[in-house]
Amino acid sequence: MPASGTARLLAGGSEGPGALRPMLDTVLDALAHGAADRRGPLPAGGPGAVAHRLHHAARPAIPDHGEGPHHALRTLVTALTEGAADPADPHCAAHLHCPPLAVAAAADLAVSALNPSLDSWDQAPAAAELEALTCRALAELVHPHGPAPDALVTTGGTESNQLALLLAREAAHGAPLHVICGANAHHSVHRAAWLLGLRPPHTLPTPTGVLDPARVHDALAPAAHPTLLIATAGTTDTGAIDPLPHLADLCDDHGATLHIDAAYGGPLLFSDTLTKRLDGLDRAHTVALDLHKLGWQPAAAGLLSVPDTTALAPLNHRADYLNADDDTDAGLPDLLGRSLRTTRRADILKIAVTLRALGRHGLGDLVDRVCAHAGALADLIQARPTLELYARPTLSTVLFRPTGAPPAAVAALRRRLLHRGTAVLGRAATPEGLWLKATLLNPHIQPGDLRRLLDLVEGDTTP
Repeated sequence: MPASGTARLLAGGSEGPGALRPMLDTVLDALAHGAADRRGPLPAGGPGAVAHRLHHAARPAIPDHGEGPHHALRTLVTALTEGAADPADPHCAAHLHCPPLAVAAAADLAVSALNPSLDSWDQAPAAAELEALTCRALAELVHPHGPAPDALVTTGGTESNQLALLLAREAAHGAPLHVICGANAHHSVHRAAWLLGLRPPHTLPTPTGVLDPARVHDALAPAAHPTLLIATAGTTDTGAIDPLPHLADLCDDHGATLHIDAAYGGPLLFSDTLTKRLDGLDRAHTVALDLHKLGWQPAAAGLLSVPDTTALAPLNHRADYLNADDDTDAGLPDLLGRSLRTTRRADILKIAVTLRALGRHGLGDLVDRVCAHAGALADLIQARPTLELYARPTLSTVLFRPTGAPPAAVAALRRRLLHRGTAVLGRAATPEGLWLKATLLNPHIQPGDLRRLLDLVEGDTTP
């Protein structure tokens, strides 16, 4: 078959696997060659050099005549891999950007081939049932004492936080909703309030990195309107966890709704040793959870958990071609109220496969490992007089910097490491200044990797 013809083969059906198999070999070879050509966690040379190399490989973007699937895959997958920030590299530790498990990536391929859409049962019969089953199981982990725990699959913490604010707004039945959060809250909280037409959240200072219950009490006490308090279990900057039991008590005392953004810290629930850090999580009315952070899933793999599925009723929506009343009455499941999106990918498969493959203890072991790695990195920093540590890590995030370095020097150091492609570190600002941020999400990192990371920082402290 001509190259142009093989490019037109379909991924699904009985012949789909046969069409995919040789293309997968091409993709895997390209991934290997691209990583070898990159030779590090990030391509060297900065944005200009990356753009030049990518344009050379990717042009013309729309040729008059196709070049066939293998050439296109080999060229572009190699270029993308060579120009990638590879979270599997032990020195790529800037963000909550995890290296996905191979088993999860393999499951994701199946979803791409089958292409179910979870907006109506007739487009995704098995996927719809798998999502319902897996979401209930995860929600029971978050809300073990809830009357009917349930969870929605989202694209991540941003969508989950928006849904939480939406549900709280609708539960207020038209009364103005007063939103309170800390300065440590994720930026998506403010954006969600804006999108939903709410007043800007009352933002409490968090000089210690977490909400102060006394400040929260003072903010809740005069509230005359329905109030939503947003707490965080794993802040983006430091991984800190707000005092959840105290905040839950305050919400009970003042009749406020509690949402906990546990997008980062939520998977501590898988760990037998670390789960106590989330005491109070189960008392929240809504909880955001991301498994594309401490769950090692390809993005996107977010969830919003509630203790009672009836809380999701405000999302109910009708479109006759998707969930007509007579179809629903006849027993066809209604999926449209499971999301604000219509066409929706079956992201639940990779999650379900991972849970079955590793089990709770297997995932918990990975969580324990990365948190232990963070503690080990903190120990190494404290042992080096040329470096200073911000604080002992709560999760897998460690803030540090050259001793006494001013903000401009810290920022410049980070950019030099990025430009040279030797290390990918984030940045975080606290009242004490600017810090380098290492977020350790690779469970297979070795002590030598951590020492070499610090050697790179120490060796690059001068231009």
